[in-house]
Order: sequence, then structure tokens, then C-alpha cells
Amino acid sequence: MQRLSLVLAALLLLIQWPLWMGHGGWLRVADLQHQLAARQSTNAALRARNETLGAELASLRLGSEAIEERARRELHMVRADETFFQYRPAAAPTPAAAGGQVASSDPLQFGLE
Repeated sequence: MQRLSLVLAALLLLIQWPLWMGHGGWLRVADLQHQLAARQSTNAALRARNETLGAELASLRLGSEAIEERARRELHMVRADETFFQYRPAAAPTPAAAGGQVASSDPLQFGLE
């Protein structure tokens, strides 16, 4: 009787092996589900990026405001009737400067002497 129960237990383990460790087993399915979730999140991020780029493309095709804004930002262009002012902050005094004078090699900055 004991031998029969051992044989039945071994057969039960042999039947369970493909269910847990086989090609379509539970462990493989769980791993594939994790991979699927990761790829779906990546796809969602890429889909949002594509929608943003599509909206920008439609804006560039239909309107001149987007083209003008991009030319101003990326190419630093201005209109013919505009005056361009560029603000340059004053250089910080260097420790080597003596007597409170600012040493600068920039020809556009003038110091009072």
C-alpha cells in the first residue's frame, strides 16, 4: 500500500511539473504578464509623446504663430519693426581686483575709474 501511494505521489508530481515549470506554466505566465505591463507603460508614454508631436506638427502646418514662436526661440529672430534689447548682468567682482575696481576682459563692459 505504501508503495502504491509513493507511485501515485510521483505521478502527481509528474503531472504538476508542466503546469508550474513548463512552456505555458504559471511562472512563465507571471513573467510574461510583468513584461506586458512594462511594455504597455512604455507604449503609453510614447503614445503621449506622439500626440504632443502631432499637435505641434498640426500647429506648424496650419498657423503662422507657431512658426514665428519657434523662430524667435530657437533662431533668436525679431520682426523688422521691433528693437532687440539684450540684458547682460554685471560681472561679479574678482578677488584679484584691487581698490574696488572690477577687472574685466569684456570690451562691452565699461568700468568707472
